[in-house]
Amino acid sequence: MKRITTGYQGLDEILDGLRIGDNVVWKVDSIDDYRSFVTPFAEQSLRDGRRIVYLRFGSHRPLLEPSPQLEIIELDPRLGFESFTTRIHAIITEHGPQTFYVFDCLSELLSAWATDLMIGNFFRVTCPYLFELDTVAYFALIRQRHSLRTIARIRETTQILLDLYNFEGDLYVHPLKVWQRRSPTMFLPHRKEGERFLPLVDSYAATRLFSTLADPGTDSAHRQLDHWHHLFLQAREVAEAPDEEAAQTMVNHLCRHLIGREERMLTLARRHFSLQDLLEIKARMIGTGFIGGKTVGMLLARQILHGDRRHPWRENLESHDSFFVGSNLYYTYLVHNGLWPLFMKQKTSEGYFVAAAELHSRMLEGTFPEKTREEFQKMLEYYGQYPVIVRSSSLLEDGFGNAFAGKYDSFFLANQGTPEDRAAAFEEAVRKIFASAMSEDALTYRLQRGLDQKDEQMALLVQRVSGSYRGRYYFPELAGVGVSHNTFVWDREMDPQAGMLRLVFGLGTRAVDRTHDDYPRIIALDAPQKRPHSGMEDTRRFSQRDVDLINVESNALETVSLSSLVAEGIEFPLDLYTVLDHETMRHIKDRGRKETEVRLLTFDRFLADPAFTSLMQRLLKTLEAAYAYPVDVEFTVNFTPDRTPKINVVQCRPLQTKGAVQRVEIPENIEGQRILFDCRGNFMGGPLSQAIRRLIWVDAEEYSRLNLSDKYEVARLIGRLNKRIGERREIPTLLFCPGRLGTTTPALGVPVTFSEISNITALAEVAFVSGQLMPELSYGSHFFQDLVEADIFYLALFPDSRECLFNRPLLDSLPNSLEAMMPASSAFKKVVKVCNIPGEGLQLMADVVSQRVVCFEG
Repeated sequence: MKRITTGYQGLDEILDGLRIGDNVVWKVDSIDDYRSFVTPFAEQSLRDGRRIVYLRFGSHRPLLEPSPQLEIIELDPRLGFESFTTRIHAIITEHGPQTFYVFDCLSELLSAWATDLMIGNFFRVTCPYLFELDTVAYFALIRQRHSLRTIARIRETTQILLDLYNFEGDLYVHPLKVWQRRSPTMFLPHRKEGERFLPLVDSYAATRLFSTLADPGTDSAHRQLDHWHHLFLQAREVAEAPDEEAAQTMVNHLCRHLIGREERMLTLARRHFSLQDLLEIKARMIGTGFIGGKTVGMLLARQILHGDRRHPWRENLESHDSFFVGSNLYYTYLVHNGLWPLFMKQKTSEGYFVAAAELHSRMLEGTFPEKTREEFQKMLEYYGQYPVIVRSSSLLEDGFGNAFAGKYDSFFLANQGTPEDRAAAFEEAVRKIFASAMSEDALTYRLQRGLDQKDEQMALLVQRVSGSYRGRYYFPELAGVGVSHNTFVWDREMDPQAGMLRLVFGLGTRAVDRTHDDYPRIIALDAPQKRPHSGMEDTRRFSQRDVDLINVESNALETVSLSSLVAEGIEFPLDLYTVLDHETMRHIKDRGRKETEVRLLTFDRFLADPAFTSLMQRLLKTLEAAYAYPVDVEFTVNFTPDRTPKINVVQCRPLQTKGAVQRVEIPENIEGQRILFDCRGNFMGGPLSQAIRRLIWVDAEEYSRLNLSDKYEVARLIGRLNKRIGERREIPTLLFCPGRLGTTTPALGVPVTFSEISNITALAEVAFVSGQLMPELSYGSHFFQDLVEADIFYLALFPDSRECLFNRPLLDSLPNSLEAMMPASSAFKKVVKVCNIPGEGLQLMADVVSQRVVCFEG
């Protein structure tokens, strides 16, 4: 093997030559000084027949000129740490062992990433991989641009670290680290004289050099600071000066490093955040990087409302004291726990799901850097023993077109016990949220929306739980979801522009998730007292029975029945939110049981006063006007002693909709035998005119007879059928399932995940009253968001209703192809029927104006 040289014989003698695997880092005063050592190294390596790759990403003049033997690859670090690092990993993999590399100056990355931390992370994951592939690579750092901590991390990782000084026209090379080599004068400074490098062997020359080079204006405290903190110190100086133009320029600059990359959200941020607002955000940050979509949405909503002069929102808004964990901590966590190589495998097509499963498991076992743990502890000391919620706030979350609703985890923490116990619970929640970025549902969602190769950093939003102590419990009085545009109205007289609420008593979890045998109150804001059902029997069935809350005695999130809260004497405005269920009370009495009050959470008296619904409609429309787009918010409501509502907008994002309502003309006089079903109302996703080529039917009676494990297997079978669909435009599929899809309780429906129905064109939840399998119109829930974003039409079928015609004989006449398609699942052929529709197939049509949906043979 040929000798590896720096291009200077004298430098080779000092370093005992270069070795395969060496990463060579130069600390320099200028790019030109670095160039004077890069050029001879590259030229000699090319003469020696080495393969040289120049990675070009800096704004400085190129280090090497193009030549036929030199490969130059241009990269854009502004696309983000993950994209940049992943691309370089792929380049190194593609070029294989014993390739030599020249990198532009790493200090250039500061303008793209704004933080030394990520440069240190980049080096820690790239350098070992280069070493593993027997390469030699040159890097440079501009002196005094980086914190001592970053330099220390690089020194720990690299094989060779050299100081290069330019003093009085002479160049001096001072080796700081030379791995596995040493000589009596190796670590002395050497003056370059032509090809020779002469050591400064006397103390006089060394003292003169270093005392002159020392910068008296740079103290040790200054050098400890990351570039990120220097940036915000500069921003504070700008904020204190009366220069509006400079302040706005700084706002634009900070937004690029703090808010995100999506241009529509950046435009909103620049318009509504002042420089002082951004400095206040920074003051409540742990770590560096983006604050993430969920945090941006929450903060933007507050700024928009506070800026609305038509209403005194400060009287009705609860203030927040949130903390924000910067997105760079997510990558630091991966690097700190040695998970980056596995993360790189996950970025490949073959490892996208397979490596993710292992990564998910290992992320749950990681540790945090000690400095990060200290910052977590300080934050928890601030909150004391008030309950907190730790929420995902990823870079792509809650943006225009990508809500990621329910894809990532969030956790309520009762936050009781010793400081050590509270810190341990918090760290465990962070691990789980980080790991949820590798969940199958989240990865499927990203893959479907073309986001699988985009940076998806996970920031965190930590909030004091909105609410108050009531005995041993802690919870807000009301919570829910609001949308400013109600595309899925259930009455033809309703105005979609009026908006809608999904309201619950207690924590808002029951408003955003499909819950066990429980329903929120659905409120059309132009008809707040009108329910999507009628009659006392339906009111009893479709009301909230249980309350989610935090039990500070058991230190846990709990679900407690409304009747238990009433029996315990927990104070809340009972008569305002509930009505007595006289019929049930009479049945109890007739059976000789002890008389007891039975109440239903209907909110009827509360909604009879339009003050609250008018206020919520004003809030939603104010945000919609600022976004120039319909919005979706999550909120809590508490009340002052004089019953003034205090609203806490905990989340705000662009609402995923299917656009303006249009008319679909359903043919009249369709022959009865050609109709599969014909219903009024109870659908979401219209207007629609869609050909259907395949039906999947889960029979309610057969499903109800299955044991628990087989019910779960039916869900997995649907998932396998979903994968067989592939591209939905090729095989548009209508799925019928009994009860609630996606439930966590198989007795109430089929427990599929979103990834198991992601290729379905339309789905119908079918009521099966005797088996307690009832659909739920999930306006505003995470399930609702999944359907809208995936462009899946939803229908609730009530075959026994007078307003629903269902032609079961037509369905029974279609042959079942399950056994032929999936022989291994033939045991379920009585439960699951797969029908490939011949000829012109079926036509599914829905008209939101007439509120009619029909499926018939073409």
